[in-house]
Amino acid sequence: MSKLYPYLHYLKPVVEIVFLWFVFYNILNFIRGTRALHVLKALVFLLVIFIIAQRLRLETITWILNKLFAISVMAILIIFQPELRRGLMRLGAGHLLGVFIHEEKNWEELLRAVINLSQKKIGCLIAIQKEIGFKPYIESAVAMDSLISEELIEAVFKPGGPLHDGGMIIEGTRISAAGCLFPLTSNPHVSKTLGTRHRAALGLTEESDCLAIVVSEENGLISLAQKGVLRRDVDEETLHKILEELYRPRVKKRLFGHNRH
Repeated sequence: MSKLYPYLHYLKPVVEIVFLWFVFYNILNFIRGTRALHVLKALVFLLVIFIIAQRLRLETITWILNKLFAISVMAILIIFQPELRRGLMRLGAGHLLGVFIHEEKNWEELLRAVINLSQKKIGCLIAIQKEIGFKPYIESAVAMDSLISEELIEAVFKPGGPLHDGGMIIEGTRISAAGCLFPLTSNPHVSKTLGTRHRAALGLTEESDCLAIVVSEENGLISLAQKGVLRRDVDEETLHKILEELYRPRVKKRLFGHNRH
């Protein structure tokens, strides 16, 4: 044991850095797209002002910020009590770790669901979140917070159901909400033959970096929208490759061109 002691001395900071990185990564990943992210940015901004005020000996500003920080902890616990409770529940269920587990199973569930809906000519609109969050749309929709499931997706878009006409939001490996109302595109060059789902997919991708999947209930064709560009009549093999790259990125490839339809 004494022979290993010098190596343990160097190993300790490595373990601490890895642990802290893991904790902060999961916290930032959890609050991304929520109100908490904006509050965190505001707190960082106030902290920078506080440090500057201390350096310049601005006593009044320092005193005010000291008092503000003292009550901010309790205020954050009260304001974000639902988010904190949900985060602890997900941590207890292992969902924060789940982002590294079952990714392949989840995107394949999504792939099978879209193919089944296409074969049955059942319309659907599914938005897969990337960096920009969908908090405003989730808050006005039906919250779900469940693992991606082929059966659940098909049940949501079953004709005649209360959530059939709305969109679905997927964050990572989980379905966040259904029955979402997305903004329609304002692009005047979009074809007049496009339906509401396709226009909503374009409108949403004009405002965010998400990938939107649309199935037409008229002909069962699958379309993909990203960055305000619509790619129509996508086959199963192409959809498989795109979802695989999205969930297991290796080499960034250009999936969409510049032509707008």
